[in-house]
Amino acid sequence: MTLQSPFGPLTLREDEGKIAALSWGDGGSGSTPLLNEAARQLGEYFAGTRHAFDLPVAFRPGLQGAVMREMCAIPFGETRTYGDLAKSLGVPAQAIGQACGANPVPIIVPCHRILGASGLGGFSAPGGVETKVALLRHEGAASLLL
Repeated sequence: MTLQSPFGPLTLREDEGKIAALSWGDGGSGSTPLLNEAARQLGEYFAGTRHAFDLPVAFRPGLQGAVMREMCAIPFGETRTYGDLAKSLGVPAQAIGQACGANPVPIIVPCHRILGASGLGGFSAPGGVETKVALLRHEGAASLLL
């Protein structure tokens, strides 16, 4: 299913009753009750009326899944560093950065809330870091970027 967002089209994919992917761009067809609900919640998020998603997510196994869960625990409008997650999970910060970059469900699993110790870090969206900054501004976290 593809939906329009302030960042262009987003495509959602479901697998076994869980949100498995959110990708940047067109490419999804068909809908299910879960995809419709995800689209509704994303619409509310972009409208500023939703601060947390209530959707089943297909967390990947191992470290990737652990990092995804840690990202989901970061409240709307707050950020953490790669080092914060590394300390929490007992792994190198570089591993956290790789897991964030491989996040299959950006926005819903908020990898944009993870920053470098002395900079923004990267972001997988078209527009890269500019899109990350726009998402953080949307959440009111812009003061953290100054």
